[in-house]
Amino acid sequence: MTNKLKTAVVGVGRWGVHWLRNVLENPHMELRGLVDPSPERLATVKRLYNLDENVHIISQWQKLREIADLEAVIIATPATTHYQLVKDALSWGYHVLAEKPLTLKSAECETLCQLAQQQKRQLMVDHTYLFHPAVERGQEILKAGKIGDLRYGYATRTHLGPVRQDVDALWDLAIHDIAIFNSWLGESPHCVRAMGSTWLQSELSDLVWVQMSYPSGFETTIHLCWLNPDKQRRLGIVGSCGSLIFDEMSPDASLTLVNGELEVQDEKYIPVNQNREIIEIPNQEPLKKVCDRFLDCVRQNQPDSKSSGRVGKELTTILNALTNSLKQGGKLTVL
Repeated sequence: MTNKLKTAVVGVGRWGVHWLRNVLENPHMELRGLVDPSPERLATVKRLYNLDENVHIISQWQKLREIADLEAVIIATPATTHYQLVKDALSWGYHVLAEKPLTLKSAECETLCQLAQQQKRQLMVDHTYLFHPAVERGQEILKAGKIGDLRYGYATRTHLGPVRQDVDALWDLAIHDIAIFNSWLGESPHCVRAMGSTWLQSELSDLVWVQMSYPSGFETTIHLCWLNPDKQRRLGIVGSCGSLIFDEMSPDASLTLVNGELEVQDEKYIPVNQNREIIEIPNQEPLKKVCDRFLDCVRQNQPDSKSSGRVGKELTTILNALTNSLKQGGKLTVL
């Protein structure tokens, strides 16, 4: 690898422009290409970011290969396009950082992981929340046993739009909370179920309730909806002597440790040891941390344990199982 990783950003929509900004700001990366099927969008982005003539502006994916010194691509396109784009990029010898989900099928994820290994190239997935400083700090608190024995978890992810037209609310929203739970618990669910309701678009659920059971006995419930004016981004884990709460909508208290337990007094259960502690969180942009981790993986030519293609496959497998359960009216599905 040269001093700066020669990189192309594929897709400059709502999320792709954030990747573009991070590549431009990173001292160890050099933007060499910008790919999007819309010439109008490309022209707008080129003007807004004042891109120089060294950056190849491309509307046809195959022309990416004309960039002779390209080393890596960041793919921020709709999930339905990921498999073919990632497969092409790895086959052409590029390292790949792809938006979540890696693909919509577990078997496709496996193919991409094997291809990356064969090509000796790194495949990483942008599960952004795993790099959020509140999530990283939360994992440290749980490992230290601050809330005692873990009992159950819950999460709510709701808003009023944007409404996706390619995937349902399950695929749009659940992956974030599943990734956090798996990371915090250090395990993956062994059985799941999902139930939902559809109002806006045929066969795309607007509301989904997810239940997951883990080998340790931990249970969690997730509420997902993109038709709810009450915007929430809240996740909690309850233990025997406290709870850990990650509330993204609370900027001054995004991570909170709430202590408290029940004590038997005169044959009654009385709350004791109650207090609330706001956990100090460093001001760091998760996407920048993803960028830096991708650079480290490429330099060392080693997969990232936190968000590799294999982690992407694991999460896709869970979402596939939840989709099967959803289609069967909430039938328990074993992974």
